[in-house]
Amino acid sequence: MPASTVLSPITLQQAIQKFSDEQTCIDAVAAMRWPDGVTCPACGHKDHWYLKAQKRWKCKDCHRQFSVKLGTIFEASPIGLDKWLLAMWMIVNCKNGVSSYEIHRAIGVTQKSAWFMLQRIRLAMQSGSIMKLGGGGGHVEVDETFIGGKARFMHKHKRANMTLPGMAKGAANKAIVAGFFERDTRKVRTQVIPDRDKSTFHAMVKENVELGSRLSTDDCHSYWGLDKEYVHQIVDHAERYVDGQIHTNSLENFWSLLKRGLKGTYVAVEPFHLFRYLDEQTFRFNNRGSKEKPVNDGERFEMLLSQIAGKRLTYSALTGKDSLPEEAPF
Repeated sequence: MPASTVLSPITLQQAIQKFSDEQTCIDAVAAMRWPDGVTCPACGHKDHWYLKAQKRWKCKDCHRQFSVKLGTIFEASPIGLDKWLLAMWMIVNCKNGVSSYEIHRAIGVTQKSAWFMLQRIRLAMQSGSIMKLGGGGGHVEVDETFIGGKARFMHKHKRANMTLPGMAKGAANKAIVAGFFERDTRKVRTQVIPDRDKSTFHAMVKENVELGSRLSTDDCHSYWGLDKEYVHQIVDHAERYVDGQIHTNSLENFWSLLKRGLKGTYVAVEPFHLFRYLDEQTFRFNNRGSKEKPVNDGERFEMLLSQIAGKRLTYSALTGKDSLPEEAPF
């Protein structure tokens, strides 16, 4: 975890007071981004002048000017860091998420700008881990859930098509989300999947879980056959939900938190953007702390702030109008 030499607030009130000054915000972001000293994003040199009036640096080697926003989720944003940092504080510490309308009212930007800000912050929440779960014979829970509207709120003509032959009850026109929970680390990992085919499930498990690990799943037929490469244990939810250590209750807990935010705070989420909301809830869940290692709001905020560099999301890419990469060149 980054050192807390610059960032000291642990409550929202303290954060508002701390980040009300623009220079304090710049110093805080710079300290988290460059813990060994300000470094030019273009050439990597550390010799520079600080242009106080312009709130930016000028490299003594390549003579390029750069601000603390360059090469981060803040790049090209006219919105001040005082508002950015408060928005980050709110989304990372509100258990059920925070809507763009609430950000719009709280920090004084338009709702459209608030929505764009939140999506860029969610990009910073991506973990990007490629390490497989369950190493050393660990125990991993695997489960999937459907994200979408309830049939009872739909028109009768749509409701009639909600259950088709070979499809789970009420699964039509819903997004499918798969999840993995590693019991040793108490961390969760999620991804949107296209279908519930056996080939999809097996490939997904092999991509995320070390061979030979213990798996706990429900009795979905798509999981059958994993016992050839894993210690696969199944609990049939038609009979019971827990059979000793065989259960998926930890993931069920995560699904309840996820859906509470989607239905209660965000109300409607386009499938095109669903993976961003998964990243948001996953970040909060994985950094919630424990009785042995408690994590306060300030520490969770620092974790997010340490992940802002090397990520760029334009409005055109966000809305699907181009195919620009989400990562900045520096």
